[in-house]
Amino acid sequence: MKLPIFIADAFTARAFCGNPAAVCLLENDLDEDMHQNIAKEMNLSETAFIRKLHPTDSFIHSSCFGLRWFTPASEVPLCGHATLASAAVLFYKIKNTNSTLTFVTLSGELKAKRAGDSIILDFPLYAALPQDFHEVQDLIKVAIGDTLVQDVRYSPDTRKLLVRLSDSYDRPFLETLKVNTEHLTQIENTGKVKGLIITVKGGTAGLSVAYDFYSRYFAPWLGVAEDPVTGSAHTVLSSYWSQQLGKREMRAFQCSRRGGELDIVLRPDGRVDLKGSAAVVVEGTLEA
Repeated sequence: MKLPIFIADAFTARAFCGNPAAVCLLENDLDEDMHQNIAKEMNLSETAFIRKLHPTDSFIHSSCFGLRWFTPASEVPLCGHATLASAAVLFYKIKNTNSTLTFVTLSGELKAKRAGDSIILDFPLYAALPQDFHEVQDLIKVAIGDTLVQDVRYSPDTRKLLVRLSDSYDRPFLETLKVNTEHLTQIENTGKVKGLIITVKGGTAGLSVAYDFYSRYFAPWLGVAEDPVTGSAHTVLSSYWSQQLGKREMRAFQCSRRGGELDIVLRPDGRVDLKGSAAVVVEGTLEA
């Protein structure tokens, strides 16, 4: 078996930044176990599988495809950076002729639209509901110790826990914060939480580019200690910070070592547009 495979760095215009995702093009159905085996082999936070929906479809001319995402440990229902990477591969490498692509996924239909040198993802927007601190204080204590917490929210749709740090903290603090993920799966093993978002309010802070908020994201429950840039986390962050800041257009930066930025627009239809760039850095053939 030979499959075309790519690696694209998402939410960045530069190689070796952003979040790398593997993208595999499927002419035919693949055995279920093979999806997970390939994801383990690639050993990135996500491997995306683009499949034709009909035998007569073309990766160059068709505009609608199936899309699935796998971490090294399991399939996930939504992944932003691997969707951006998939669209980048189709637009930039396969030379797909359409301006907008539709992906049929476990989270419904997702659209990716060309926007100059960037791509706009049309994603669901998920509410961040108030969360009783005492119910999750052990998890938070293990993760960030005595760091001051200003707000805690939970997204039941995505099973992500959002922890907003005190406004006394800034981007450099968040970037250097030591987050202990080693024991989180033992502290929280009920299945309620599958991802931990840590976020702080933005500001210029002497930087040339102003961001409305900063974040980091951790998902050891899915085999990902820290994810470099996470589109799915921003489906929750966008909802939260829009309410907090009274803004429907925002710019965000995820403060991992690789780093990545997103332009965010909350849509009138209750969804969110996530705009980012991507750089395809590897193109080859997987043989198995």
